[in-house]
Amino acid sequence: MRHLAKRSLRLAGHATSIALEPEFWAVLEAEAARRQIPLATLIAERDAARAEASEPLASRLRVFALAVAARRD
Repeated sequence: MRHLAKRSLRLAGHATSIALEPEFWAVLEAEAARRQIPLATLIAERDAARAEASEPLASRLRVFALAVAARRD
C-alpha cells in the first residue's frame, strides 16, 4: 500500500490538512499549473463546489483528479 502524502493549507480562513496518494497530488498540481493558479486556489474551488459539507474533501479531490486524468486520455 502506498503512503499518503499530507499537505496543510488554509481554506476559508481555517487551517486544514489533506492526505492523498502522491499520484492524486501530481494530477492536482498539474491541473493547477495548467490553469495558472495556486494549488490552494484549486482546492478551495473544489471545496466550495461540494454538494454537502459532510462529503469528505479528500474524496472530492480524488474524484476531481480522476475526471481530469480521464479528460487527458
